[in-house]
Amino acid sequence: MAMHSAVKGKLLAVIGDEDTCVGFLLGGVGEINKHRHSNFMVVDKNTAIIDIEECFKGFVKRDDIDIILINQNVAELIRHVIEGHTQPIPAVLEIPSKDHPYDASKDSILRRAKGMFNPEDV
Repeated sequence: MAMHSAVKGKLLAVIGDEDTCVGFLLGGVGEINKHRHSNFMVVDKNTAIIDIEECFKGFVKRDDIDIILINQNVAELIRHVIEGHTQPIPAVLEIPSKDHPYDASKDSILRRAKGMFNPEDV
C-alpha cells in the first residue's frame, strides 16, 4: 500500500473588473480561506484606490497565493505599489480587460523581466 500525503495547492488571486473576475470564478479559481478572505476583488468606478492597494498588499502577504492576476488598467492605479513588490512569489501578471487592451509598454513587471535578459531593453 503506497503512502502519500495530500499537498494543498496554491491559489491564483484576481483583481479586476466584474467581467474578468466572473470569468475566472466560473473557471473555478474562487476560494475563501479559513479567515473568510476571498482570493478576488471586483473593481468598479466607485472603488477607492486605497482599497485596491490594501487588497493587493493583502494578497502579497498571504502564503496560499502564488500568482496575482490584475487588469492592467487597475494596475495603473496602484503602479507604485506593484513596482515595490520585488519578490518572485507571488508573481504579478497584468492582463487585459474587455474594455482596455493590453499594452506591454505599461507593464513594469515585463520591463523588469526583459532587463534581466537584455539590459539595453530597459
